[in-house]
Amino acid sequence: MKIPFKRQVKLNLYYDGQKLKKQYRADFVCYDRIIVEIKAVSQMPIIFHSQLKNYLKCTKLELGILVNFGTASLTYKRVIN
Repeated sequence: MKIPFKRQVKLNLYYDGQKLKKQYRADFVCYDRIIVEIKAVSQMPIIFHSQLKNYLKCTKLELGILVNFGTASLTYKRVIN
């Protein structure tokens, strides 16, 4: 089974119902509705979670996954808008 995905997707940002001129570039978007952010750090700072949550709000998407390859074993965190 193949997972449909796009790499380096430019997503529109919205604030208070208005589309902003600035865009956000997601590492991956799967199924046209899940943002997947890839990191490689020894410890996952809380700012990465907050940043993904803000991206979800601004793009009006519901689910994001933060994946970290920087530790001995892969870690991930689901973030829901």
